[in-house]
Amino acid sequence: MDYKPVVVQRHPRPTSAAHNPESRYWRQFKHPVFIKEYAPVTSVHFSSSKPHRYAVTAATRVQIYAPRTQKVTKTISRFKDVARSGHIRPDGKLVVAGDDSGLVQVFDINSRAILRTLDAHKQPVHVTKFSTADHTQILSCSDDTTVRLWDVPSQATISTFMDHTDYVRSGQVSPSNPSLILTGSYDATVRLFDARTGECEMVMGGSSAESGSKITAPIEQVLMFPSGTVALSSAGPILRVWDLVAGGRCTRALSNHQKTITTLSFNSDASRLFTGGLDQMVKVYDVSSYKVVHTMRYPAPVLCLAVSPDETHIAAGMSDGTLSVRRRQPKPSESSSNNLALAALKTGGYESFLGALPSIGQGRVKSKEKSKPIGDVDEFRVERKRKKRLKEYDRLLKSFKYSAALDSVLRKQVPPTTTFSLIQELIHRDGLRTALAGRDDVLLEPILRLLLKYVSDPRFGEMVCDVAGIVIEMYTPVLGQSPLIDTLFLRLRKKVAAELCFQQDLVKVKGALDMLLATASLSSAA
Repeated sequence: MDYKPVVVQRHPRPTSAAHNPESRYWRQFKHPVFIKEYAPVTSVHFSSSKPHRYAVTAATRVQIYAPRTQKVTKTISRFKDVARSGHIRPDGKLVVAGDDSGLVQVFDINSRAILRTLDAHKQPVHVTKFSTADHTQILSCSDDTTVRLWDVPSQATISTFMDHTDYVRSGQVSPSNPSLILTGSYDATVRLFDARTGECEMVMGGSSAESGSKITAPIEQVLMFPSGTVALSSAGPILRVWDLVAGGRCTRALSNHQKTITTLSFNSDASRLFTGGLDQMVKVYDVSSYKVVHTMRYPAPVLCLAVSPDETHIAAGMSDGTLSVRRRQPKPSESSSNNLALAALKTGGYESFLGALPSIGQGRVKSKEKSKPIGDVDEFRVERKRKKRLKEYDRLLKSFKYSAALDSVLRKQVPPTTTFSLIQELIHRDGLRTALAGRDDVLLEPILRLLLKYVSDPRFGEMVCDVAGIVIEMYTPVLGQSPLIDTLFLRLRKKVAAELCFQQDLVKVKGALDMLLATASLSSAA
């Protein structure tokens, strides 16, 4: 009769957010690269065009990084003061950035030459962005409380908005309409401007708004969905969702950060929202329900964050000057080349190369006449099943070496499910006493430490009690000869006593809850 290996028992565990498919996907972003800058990293932006280079703004320069090597390919340092908001045009050819002197400059990303200089602002410019819908327009927001929309070829201002009363530190041109501009200011308001009329069409927040949408903290960031119908804003630790179609009504107010939210960004298809804050946390939201599906922790307060368009890189800039880049290896199925290859196979052209093998999806050819042999006619193929190797404890059990089998599963790297499955097998074989007998203090120590560790684990508690009873019965006559063994027995006794007290408290709580629930049901019935 063949030996049957030990069946390792699987204990169901409650599903948690740390092991759901969503979290597993974001955990694929591993191997973070930390790059130290000279000053806080205030902006990170990925190019929409391949190879998706990204601009990092820190101190008095904007650096362009290559995503594959994480190396600096270009450094733009032609600023008179601290640079702000380096932004790459969607075609990947131009870069725009502002600085604390009030200048807005447009650079050629390859030659680093200054192509345009826009100098209408009188105070630091914290926001410079190319319009997504119209690549010839640039948005700039300044501490002089003004918002400007520029025409790059003529270097002229298309519109100037002066409705804000404090610093304007965030803004965005609508992805669906180049005439609509969303801004957030330190005057605690979010405003929607129309460049066609030159007026503010919508005001959201402020201390005079309704209780649900009242904002008293400065607006740090604003973000608009690609559809242009919903906007997001962050003020302090609170994230708000605004329905622009309904006149700027606040539909949600979420507070999942402990400190101020400093950055908002979407993934490639805007199905997930990223928020980063001064609490060193980055939260990932499912925009269909606005529930947090994953959390990332960083070593310093997060000032900016961006996700690459192909979702292979997550770059975050921190207040201590650290740039963190997390990378994910895309699966082969995600590459376009593989998709093209599969499409070519489905056309049937592969038959001329593979000797008219059966088509994909038709299954195996049952008839021998239809299948053509590949290779020499005289050749034949012999298949044999590879014998599965037994694990070490199975080999020892097969040889009836019970004590050695038990020792082999008491190592640190062996999971407890395997250890207790072997103990269960020894009980079935009536060999547990044989495995536990004749041990000195060195061989008995790992057994007592195992019992001490899992005596309060509900998965193994009952078996631990059975094994502990046998160990106590067998080694009571020799107690007092080893201080280490005596200490472990005392610790085991204390832990069992503590677990009994805990179980008694649980029974008391259960009785109190039963009484409260019974009273509530009687009152509701009356």
